[in-house]
Amino acid sequence: MSSSTYTLAQESYATHGVDTETALKTLATLPISLHCWQGDDVGGFEGGGALTGGIQATGNHPGKARTIEELRADLDKALSLIPGSHRLNLHASYGDFDGKKVDRNEVGPEHFQSWITWCKERGLGMDFNSTYFSHDLSADGFTLSHPDKAVRDFWIDHGIRCREIGAEAGRQLGTPCITNVWIPDGYKDLPVDRKAPRQRLEASLDAIFAKTLDPAHNRDAVECKLFGIGSEAYVVGSHEFYLGYAVKNQVLLCLDAGHFHPTENLSDKISSVLQFVPEIILHVSRGVRWDSDHVVLLDDPTRAIMEEIIRGDFVDRTHIGLDFFDASINRIAAWTIGTRNAIKALLLALLEPMEKLRAAEASGDLTTRLALLEEEKTLPFAAVWDEYCRRQNVPEGARWLEEVKAYERDVLASR
Repeated sequence: MSSSTYTLAQESYATHGVDTETALKTLATLPISLHCWQGDDVGGFEGGGALTGGIQATGNHPGKARTIEELRADLDKALSLIPGSHRLNLHASYGDFDGKKVDRNEVGPEHFQSWITWCKERGLGMDFNSTYFSHDLSADGFTLSHPDKAVRDFWIDHGIRCREIGAEAGRQLGTPCITNVWIPDGYKDLPVDRKAPRQRLEASLDAIFAKTLDPAHNRDAVECKLFGIGSEAYVVGSHEFYLGYAVKNQVLLCLDAGHFHPTENLSDKISSVLQFVPEIILHVSRGVRWDSDHVVLLDDPTRAIMEEIIRGDFVDRTHIGLDFFDASINRIAAWTIGTRNAIKALLLALLEPMEKLRAAEASGDLTTRLALLEEEKTLPFAAVWDEYCRRQNVPEGARWLEEVKAYERDVLASR
């Protein structure tokens, strides 16, 4: 689309009281944290063990990243197709271990320095995740809530070290690292004792978070889940558990769009949770029946999440990351589709006639509220989106797909 098309769209939005220029400027300040694990099917660089802990990537599309160099090249390609300035979301199993065996309770900032440098060279912030799956000491389905103290201590040490890594990344990059804790702990069938594992988990988390770190460098988050593969009947770290823990200890709560019942709306939880915790992190994903990790679409649930962030003025208290992994399609395309859709949803929210909507609602004119919400759906959003892509020097429309296909032919096909 041409700039003249954008001008017409700008005028159309202006009749509804919306300034598209303000929306585009605001959008450019909102980073998305790209998850490294989409590029290699959650494999990591520890030596190629099997995925466990309810993690499963399906599909065998050719071209999976096998090394740090390949993963970084693929990330570079994806970032070149995604408008805006963003962040890298890294798991502890993706360290630069130089071919050496480094156990989870031995990881340190030195194993992630090359990643920090890589981010700094590109102007990216970095977020971090402790890795409590795919390990011999998580094989029975329990980590921080394990009945064996020695196993718990191992994973506590891992969590402590991950916070140190996050803090160092935040210090060097000049932007806080969100260090997230998710564990797979739970039972496939009904337990008799639901209390004791949760008591052990609380004590383990207290030990991990015992040392106060500079919030300018590191901020801690805990992530809940309804169920997983192998924990269908009981998850120790449920939403209620982590909500209570986050409120009590004033840490961030991580809400994953695929971690709740299909009839629950994550968007409805945001304003409730932010009444009682300082900040949240969102893992934007797409749940399909039992699987929580499909590529993000520009669908109603995704739009509702971004609308709530903008409508509630929660931008400064919300960190947006992605969490999906699809090995059935081109992995770089998956990153690009999912991230561009998340950004599109943010832009759509920023283009709402918010003053008119709030005024109508406050005055009890619910007819006008509904009418405006419906009318905005047919405003010329595509022209505004294409203008944003032009200004950010990335392909408009579906032109990015041509570059992905060329990269697949010239680079991925040789792997």
